[in-house]
Amino acid sequence: MEAHATARYVRTSAQKAGLVLALIRGKDVNRALATLKFTRKGVAEDVAKVLRSAVANAQQKDGFSGDVDRLFVSACYANQGPSQKRVRPAPMGRAFRVLKRTAHLTVRVAERAEKVGPVGTGVGTEAPKRRRAGAKKQTPAAKRATKKAKE
Repeated sequence: MEAHATARYVRTSAQKAGLVLALIRGKDVNRALATLKFTRKGVAEDVAKVLRSAVANAQQKDGFSGDVDRLFVSACYANQGPSQKRVRPAPMGRAFRVLKRTAHLTVRVAERAEKVGPVGTGVGTEAPKRRRAGAKKQTPAAKRATKKAKE
């Protein structure tokens, strides 16, 4: 199950918005909102608003399990919107053009197959197999000794 939300004509450049969106890509929704809350960029508030809207859209869809903790940011991107052209006075009677850029922010959320806990808790993950400390490989000298003993 997947849902998305888009904020159009956000008054920032797509490049600046892309830096913030890269911070939340692939994270679960709660962790992404916490990351955005403490991100010191102006566009972070707009991205958080779009993310909350995408979560609300997912809750309204048929086939949603009801567990918001299973949602994660499957894709997020910023496309360039139209630029507003402004004129800035320059020396000797000239004028410089200033571009006030806009962006379209899109956030897609999807449901994970199973709930994955925070890192280090072991919820939803399998422990790596460990070798015993005493089970070391034979040294080359020991290999030669066993080979001679067999002959």
